[in-house]
Amino acid sequence: MSDIEAIRKEIEELRRVIREHDYRYYVLNEPIISDYEYDQLMAKLIALENAHPELITPDSPTQRVGGEPTKEFPTVVHEIPMLSLSNTYSVEELQEFENRIKNLLPGEPIEYVAELKFDGIAVSLIYRDGVLVQGATRGDGERGDEITNNLKTIRSVPLRLFSKDHLPQNIEVRGEVFMTKSAFEKLNKEQEKLGEKPFANPRNATGGTLKLQDPKLVAKRSLSFTAYYLRLLGEDREKIPLHTHFEALHMLRDLGFPVSRHIALCKSLWEAIEFCNTWEEKRDELPFEIDGVVIKVNRFDQQERLGSTAKSPRWATAYKFKARQATTVLKKIHFQVGRTGVITPVAVLEPVALGGITITRATLHNEEEIQRKDIREGDTVIVERGGEVIPKIVGVVKEKRPSDSVPFQMPSTCPVCGGPVIREREEVAVRCENIACPAQVHRRIAHFASRTAMDIEGLGESWIQALIENKLVSDYGDLYFLQKKDLLKLERMGEKSAQNLLDAIEASKTRPLDRLIFALGIRHVGTNVAEILADHFGSIEKLKNASEEELSRIEGIGPIIAESVVQFFSQPQNLQVLEKLKKAGVQMEEARTPVSREGIFAGKTFVLTGALTRFTREAATELIESEGGHVASSVSSKTDYVLVGENPGSKYRKALDLGIQIMDEDTFVSLLEKAKKRHFPNTPQMKIEL
Repeated sequence: MSDIEAIRKEIEELRRVIREHDYRYYVLNEPIISDYEYDQLMAKLIALENAHPELITPDSPTQRVGGEPTKEFPTVVHEIPMLSLSNTYSVEELQEFENRIKNLLPGEPIEYVAELKFDGIAVSLIYRDGVLVQGATRGDGERGDEITNNLKTIRSVPLRLFSKDHLPQNIEVRGEVFMTKSAFEKLNKEQEKLGEKPFANPRNATGGTLKLQDPKLVAKRSLSFTAYYLRLLGEDREKIPLHTHFEALHMLRDLGFPVSRHIALCKSLWEAIEFCNTWEEKRDELPFEIDGVVIKVNRFDQQERLGSTAKSPRWATAYKFKARQATTVLKKIHFQVGRTGVITPVAVLEPVALGGITITRATLHNEEEIQRKDIREGDTVIVERGGEVIPKIVGVVKEKRPSDSVPFQMPSTCPVCGGPVIREREEVAVRCENIACPAQVHRRIAHFASRTAMDIEGLGESWIQALIENKLVSDYGDLYFLQKKDLLKLERMGEKSAQNLLDAIEASKTRPLDRLIFALGIRHVGTNVAEILADHFGSIEKLKNASEEELSRIEGIGPIIAESVVQFFSQPQNLQVLEKLKKAGVQMEEARTPVSREGIFAGKTFVLTGALTRFTREAATELIESEGGHVASSVSSKTDYVLVGENPGSKYRKALDLGIQIMDEDTFVSLLEKAKKRHFPNTPQMKIEL
C-alpha cells in the first residue's frame, strides 16, 4: 500500500469515528468520550487534511464552517411544495378534521402519528449518494433560499448519511431548525453586551441567524435540527419499501438524523387528543419551544388519496396550544423609535416566568390600544405569550391599581432627539420626522444604501454600525464625505475593502432620480410613488418646492402622500442632509419619460392595519406599489382594500362599517404569486417571505 493510500485510509477512519461521536453527542445526547479527546481527533484530522488538501471532501467534519460569506442566496424550486399546515384550536375542530378524512376514505381504518410542533424554521435537505448537496428554506412553499453552507454549521445535520444495506442514500429530508431555550438566552446576553437589540423569541433568532451571509457567524449561534419528513429519490424509491410515516421516522433515525423522542403512533383520534393534552401541560419542561402538536395520517397511500388543498395537506393538521398567561407589575412605559420615526410604547415589566422564558418586556402596540385597555404605569397586568407572538398585555387587574396612578399619554416630543412629533390624520402611529434622529440613523442609512434605493454594495449592517459608533456618519449625507484614512481605522477594514466601499459610494451618485427619492425615506413614498414623483418633477428642487395642492392633483399621489412629502421637506434637518447630497455631487435631477404602470392592483387604494406577520409595513407597501396600487394611511369611501394583520385597530372597524373589502395576508400573498406567474411565467417566484 502506497503512503498516500495509507493516509487516505487514516483520514477516512478519522472521519468515520468523528461522525459517530457527533451522532452520539448531538443526536443521541450520549457522548462516550471527553471534549478533550474529541478535540484531539479533530485536530489530527485537520492536520492531515492541511498536509494533503487534495484529500479534503465536502462531507468531511472539518468542512462544516468552510463556506465563504455570500452576497445573496440563490433561489431553489421545491420539487414538491412545502405546504403549510391547517390549524385547529379545539377538540371539536380536531373531530371535524377526522370527519373530513372519513368522508374521503369511507370505512377505512385510520392511524395517526402525533408529533410535537417545534417552533422554528422549516428547511429541506437533499442528499445524493449519501452526501448533503443542498439545503434550502421553505420560503413561500414553492421556492426558498439555498442556504447549504449555513445548514452545514448545524452539528446535528449529518453531512454524510449512515450507510447500510437497507438504507437509502438519495433522499430529501425536511425538518425544523430551532434554538434551544438555553442557546437563546445565551445569544440575547451576547446581544445586550454588544449593545444590540435582543431577539423577541427563539424562532425570530433562528430565522435571523439562517439569513446571515457568513456561515462562521451562523456557527456561533448554536442552532439545532429535528427531522420529520423523508422522501426517497431516484432508484431508492423503487428499491426500498416505505409504507408509513412512522416507518419513515425510524428510518430517519437509522440514517443519522435527530428525530423527536416525543412521538406517538395513535390507533384513534382520541389517543392523539390525549397526546395533545399531555404536552400542553408539560411543554414548559422541554428545553426548546413548541407551540402545538402535529397530527398526521400514518399510511402514505391514504395520504396520497387524501391529497392537498392549495394551501395545506388534507392528511395533517396542527393543534395549536392556548396562549400562556402570567400576572406581573408594569414598572415603566418605555418608548422606542424605529427607522421611519414611529414611536412605539413598550412595557418594562417586573420579570416573570412565562413558557420557560423570563419576560421583562411586552409590546403595547400603540396609543389607541393602551387607552382602550386603560394600561398605566404601576398597574398589575396580565401578560400573554402565544406561540411565536411577542409577549403582549391583554388586561389589567384594576383592583390592584395604585391610588396615585395617572392615565397614559404619548410624548409630545421625540424621546431620543427631542424634536417635534406628528400624528397624521386618522393614523394611530406617532412619529418623529427628524431623519438625523440618532434612533433612526442606522435604519435610515441602511434603507438609503439598500439595493432598491442607492444600491451601495458592501455597506452592510455591521459597517453602518461601525461608522456610526466611530462618529464617521450622523446621516446618509455623510457617506459621501468618507475618506479612506478614516475607514482604515475601523476594525477588520482592509485597504481593498475600504477602496471598494468608496468606489461603491461614488457609483451611487449617478443612480436614477426615482431611486434617490425612494432612498430619502419619505413616509408613504415607496418605489412606485417615487417613480411617479420623478416623472412629474424631474428634480429634487422642484419636488421640494411643490405644494400639497399641486402634489394631490398628480394621479396616484393623493392628499396623504402629498402631506407627507411637504412635511418631509419642511424639516430643517432634512434640508441640511439634502444640501450634503447636493454638495457631494449626487445626481438630483433627471430628464425622464413617464412609464406605463400596470399590475393587479392598478388604480386600487390599500390601507394597512394591525401587526403584519409576514411583512414589514414598508415591504407590503412596496409590493402593493409594484403592482400599481397605492397605500393610504386612513380608511375612506375611496379605499378599495384593507390589508389586516393581528390586533387591527379603528381602521378595521371603520372598514367594516363602510363595507370595504377586507384582505388577510394569505389572500394578499396568493394574489401576488398569481400575478408573478401570469406576467413572468418562466422566471423565479418573487420573494415574499421576510
